[in-house]
Amino acid sequence: MRHAVRIAPSILAADFGQLGAQVDSVSEAVELLHVDVMDGHFVPNISLGPPVIASLREHTALYLDCHLMISDPLRYLAQLREAGADGVTGHIEAIPDPGPFLVAARAFGLDAGLAINPPTPIAAIEPFLDQCDKIVVMSVHPGFGGQSFIDATLSKISALRESIDSRALATDIEVDGGVDVHTAGSAWAAGADILVAGTAVFRTGDPVAAVGDLRRECESKNDS
Repeated sequence: MRHAVRIAPSILAADFGQLGAQVDSVSEAVELLHVDVMDGHFVPNISLGPPVIASLREHTALYLDCHLMISDPLRYLAQLREAGADGVTGHIEAIPDPGPFLVAARAFGLDAGLAINPPTPIAAIEPFLDQCDKIVVMSVHPGFGGQSFIDATLSKISALRESIDSRALATDIEVDGGVDVHTAGSAWAAGADILVAGTAVFRTGDPVAAVGDLRRECESKNDS
């Protein structure tokens, strides 16, 4: 019996003029917050960094799940931990040899994982699954919010689920990009543990209701 789906609202889609209120609006309904860190180099966009993470940490006790879409994630681990990050994921495309990153992250007291882009085969990360707390499967091309879910990534999620389960690993699968009420159930059924949702949560009139709708979509797959 699988555990219940965990929903990670992405603050990239929040109203930054009311960020504290936006976090408060979901704090009783979710287990973690997804924080995208972009450097304008690995991806063609720039987003938040340690100062915003520190502000979030002062405001909430929720787990801060930091997705590092940056070229040199190892360089920033100390700053991220000091700011209040709980977990970090670096991209296998940026760090083809991720061992030092994963070891260093744990040395700083961070959960550590790897993210993989849609074109990258899971063979690139399979040798490191036992070193990861989490694998983030990108179901859109990284760098911008509001993109549509790439259905072809469902087979990648399923293959990862099979590989993780066959090795009896505790590694979570997180799916990031285009998750809404139309795609959440399919991602969950394919094997996801955590669903990142930005637009589908924060760009609605009722974020808590939106989270509930996502959960129900996943639960319906359990019943089918």
